Amino acid sequence: MSVKAIQLGQVWRKDDTGETFLVTKLYNEVFAQYAMLRAAKSAASSETIRLKVQRTSDGATLPGYTFTQDSSEF
Repeated sequence: MSVKAIQLGQVWRKDDTGETFLVTKLYNEVFAQYAMLRAAKSAASSETIRLKVQRTSDGATLPGYTFTQDSSEF
């Protein structure tokens, strides 16, 4: 599922495990944008995940993750 723009504080669900993640940082490198994710139910010192943002004609998405804030499933 694509969103218009990926923003800090958004919640995304990992497709294979169902675990929820929070977008904590976004940054650009030359021709790509990256998002840093942290598990929503863990401590602030937990490990982060770095994902390359995929651009589509509909907007942006994180591969392997589904945006959850449009549904009541989070």
